[in-house]
Amino acid sequence: RGIGFWTPEKGLTQKLSSNSTTKSKLKPIIWPGDSTSDPKGWEVPTNEKKLRIGVPVKKGFSYFVNVTIDPKTQEPTSVTGFCIDVFKAVIQELPYAVAYDFVPYGQPDGTSSGSYNDLIYQVFLGEFDAAVGDITILLNRSNYVDFTLPYTESGVSMIVPIKDSKKRNAWVFLQPLTWDLWVTSGCFFIFIGFVVWALEHRVNEDFRGPARHQVGTSFWFSFSTMVFSQRERVISNLARFVVIVWYFVVLVLTQSYTASLTSLLTVQQLQPTITDVKMLIKRGDNVGYQKGSFVLGILKQLGFDERKLVVYNSPEECHELFQKGSANGGIAAAFEEIPYGKLLVGQHCYKYTMVEPTFKTAGFGFAFPLHSPLVHDVSKAILSVTEGDKMKEIEDAWFKKHSSCPDASTVVSSRSLGLNSFWGLFLIAGIAAILALIIFLAVFVGQHRNVLRNSESSLLSRIRIFLRIFVSKDLSAHTFKDKGGIQVHSMGATEASPDSRYPASPSSYSQHADSHFGFYGEQGTPRTEYAQAPPEIVSAVELTNPDQEIARSPQVVRENN
Repeated sequence: RGIGFWTPEKGLTQKLSSNSTTKSKLKPIIWPGDSTSDPKGWEVPTNEKKLRIGVPVKKGFSYFVNVTIDPKTQEPTSVTGFCIDVFKAVIQELPYAVAYDFVPYGQPDGTSSGSYNDLIYQVFLGEFDAAVGDITILLNRSNYVDFTLPYTESGVSMIVPIKDSKKRNAWVFLQPLTWDLWVTSGCFFIFIGFVVWALEHRVNEDFRGPARHQVGTSFWFSFSTMVFSQRERVISNLARFVVIVWYFVVLVLTQSYTASLTSLLTVQQLQPTITDVKMLIKRGDNVGYQKGSFVLGILKQLGFDERKLVVYNSPEECHELFQKGSANGGIAAAFEEIPYGKLLVGQHCYKYTMVEPTFKTAGFGFAFPLHSPLVHDVSKAILSVTEGDKMKEIEDAWFKKHSSCPDASTVVSSRSLGLNSFWGLFLIAGIAAILALIIFLAVFVGQHRNVLRNSESSLLSRIRIFLRIFVSKDLSAHTFKDKGGIQVHSMGATEASPDSRYPASPSSYSQHADSHFGFYGEQGTPRTEYAQAPPEIVSAVELTNPDQEIARSPQVVRENN
């Protein structure tokens, strides 16, 4: 058969040159076996028979291995599952072709013919050329067969129910913040209120009045900043600086509190009901395991009473046992390999979770007879599949719909906000308030240092006078210089405003008079250095109607000493 042209330079080719248009009458190659398709490589000698791959037959957890049997002929019609798809992908990665047939290890009625250990033993006896399925690599099994490298996660984990650990009551609004943050916030509200009063009371009418009124106004102003509803004006620049910084602190604090409270009221605070294996043994709770699984041996080694061990065949049966509870013949926990556990948790979002401890195992692998030449090549092919995108595609095809549930560990309780999260903000607010207070006191002491230096009076008297000046109005402030249309002059007669329809309040003049009146000592006698009265002051009448006309000429009164 003419199959091509051979030249020393190019070897075997179907064209003599790239520009050749001659249609040669070449024929396809017929390979051994009367096949015209190119072979993949050399085929493993199997005595002219395909490999018999033993597959376990089980009722539950069909996502891993599922054998469908025709009820009429009682012959297997299909073998599917995650493990089967992984095996097919691995065989395709081999550099040579391997022919095989899946042979279910079960009865014609669809029941299993034995345990997984029995299936492994059948490979040892030569009944099967390999075993494929959710078969865990164990030491005692490796005495009879050779395992490939694992292709799944390894380990046995404990599965327990989860519940909402937060008890919602009438005082749930206190839970977003810890007690130290509540106390610190309250202290700072009082402190900021005091600082604003100290900076404002001498120049701002809103912060003046009787002592009780001033205290109430200070607290009201400070606590009303939580909702930014304060009505009092802030006049001094130092107070404005303090309030701006405090606004930022309050904004962050209130927004964090709102977010944390919303989380407490709406998001389930899920916690596992049991976290310790010893507690299960001590309480004598029932625990479950999958039928035919080697997990039974682990439970016996841990010290569980065999009467407390409950068998299940499927995730649905396991869920029903959890719903009954240990006291009603159900289970309090289940021990399962990680691949099975993830499937169970994924099918029941927010109901179960896997907790420590995790008992180490080697994972799922394929079993071949001892010293089989396929083990090495299949293991290399498994690495090629697991490290590439093929394994992700297979996992998504079988488990993606169950992996959409968020991991329970991501929704386990949101903790209360503590002082350690906000101490930086309080530090900034405290430094700003103290700095403003220091600047204010430095300026105030500098303006009235003559009172403290007066050596003619006792130290106690000078301190009392200094404090009286501190709590009095600062008539030199711009807020009192031109108020209500009447110009106030110190130590002199005052003139009526061109428009006397809007006179100043009487309190302005009484304070003005008090500023020139002597401060009483301990016996109530005016001191001579402050006893001289001002020549003249203007008295004004408060108007109930701004449009009311009053006399243009002010009355002149004198102060009686």
